Amino acid sequence: MSNKTTRDHIVEAADQLFYRQGFEHTSFSKIADAVQISRGNFYYHFKSKDEILDAVINVRLANTQKILEKWEIEGQQPADRIRSFIHILIGNRVKIKRHGCPVGTLCTELAKLNHASQAEANKLFTLFRTWLRRQFTLLGRKADADELAMHILARSQGVATLANAFHDEKFIKQEVKRMCDWLRPYEESATRKV
Repeated sequence: MSNKTTRDHIVEAADQLFYRQGFEHTSFSKIADAVQISRGNFYYHFKSKDEILDAVINVRLANTQKILEKWEIEGQQPADRIRSFIHILIGNRVKIKRHGCPVGTLCTELAKLNHASQAEANKLFTLFRTWLRRQFTLLGRKADADELAMHILARSQGVATLANAFHDEKFIKQEVKRMCDWLRPYEESATRKV
């Protein structure tokens, strides 16, 4: 039995529809149809699409934080945790091929619309950036930790964009391997210092 409320189901459906169809092309009626509720019940929970967007961004931020915490627990070394970030491309490859990166596509669309929630959506990237910077700092790269964090974040976004454009799963796997190969010298350098 699910403990999810109607509001939770609306946010979940909106999140998927925003990802698959885009924020601008997702109407109240499409979300209400996906949840199978009346428009009146829908409006009881949300008065505007912007309210739903805010809820979706907040859920994504909470879920991203949970993923980062999981990687912290599971990864023994900073390089292990960075590889977890890199391998998210493999874990999400089917969705990425079809719709791109959920964070990148939302941030890009909101930027094009000059939407008021753009800064909130960008916090998703900031969470990854801050977390990656911390991992590179722990690898002994304090001076260029942010630069390295941005490099791997940008590279993963480029892979997601091109994999979506070309629907190429082989490309994703090839680039994940290359990113892991790129990380190896940083890991080995940290090991030698210990």
